[in-house]
Amino acid sequence: MKPGSRDIKYDVLIEGAELEELKKCSGAMAESFGLDRRIEKYQGKRPIGLYRWDIECLVMAIEWGINDLKVNPNKNAKEIAILEKLYARMKKLEDVAFDKFK
Repeated sequence: MKPGSRDIKYDVLIEGAELEELKKCSGAMAESFGLDRRIEKYQGKRPIGLYRWDIECLVMAIEWGINDLKVNPNKNAKEIAILEKLYARMKKLEDVAFDKFK
């Protein structure tokens, strides 16, 4: 998807354990116009630019990752906590991004 003149790019820094857990969820981003590859290449040294549709995709992928870990009998509470923290940050950003779009 090509951004329009009114589309806003949001710079987000995802690093450390959050980035590691997000990369594990990148399989849920298959239909994301290259976002899955961008996340896989992302190293967390600089903020990554995301449009509202990218943020929406990340929120859904993180939610999938949280639910997958909760269903898995080998669930790790630490991994779930990391993803839930990242989910909360991305959900706030998603609310801001879609609020400005209205």
